[in-house]
Amino acid sequence: MISFLLNNTEVTFDGDPDTPLLWVVRDNFKLKGSKFGCGAGLCGACTMHLDGAAIKTCVLPVAAVAGKAVTTIEALGTPDAMHPLQTAWVEYNVPQCGYCQSGQIMAAAAMMANVPNPTDDDIDRAMTGNICRCGCYPRIREAILSVAASLAHEAVTGESTS
Repeated sequence: MISFLLNNTEVTFDGDPDTPLLWVVRDNFKLKGSKFGCGAGLCGACTMHLDGAAIKTCVLPVAAVAGKAVTTIEALGTPDAMHPLQTAWVEYNVPQCGYCQSGQIMAAAAMMANVPNPTDDDIDRAMTGNICRCGCYPRIREAILSVAASLAHEAVTGESTS
């Protein structure tokens, strides 16, 4: 039996320890926000956080998360209380088809937790491996930079821009 925190709730999985985390989260815990894309950890549609770091879950065996904290897009924000990146995604009309967007947002959120004022190089490094087949990269970058600018403004003035 494998126990871990899933969106701040302790859960257990009593199946094959080699089952990819993506399938455990989607099939056993019915959280469908993270998507299956390539099955090889190359596209990023399956990105979640493991102890705060962005990880590709389609290739990560559930046994690797025992005793750790997994966060999915469902825990990042809600329609009534969206994460600043989710708000920016809407504001900048980032998604076209939307399939990769939960993975894109999770990768960006992990980066911004460590680098709240990212450069273009920081964004390139953090977002590499998260593929958008629709080519929405310029809007993704704009959304990330807008959140960084908003956070910087808030840090200096104490006033929220949202």
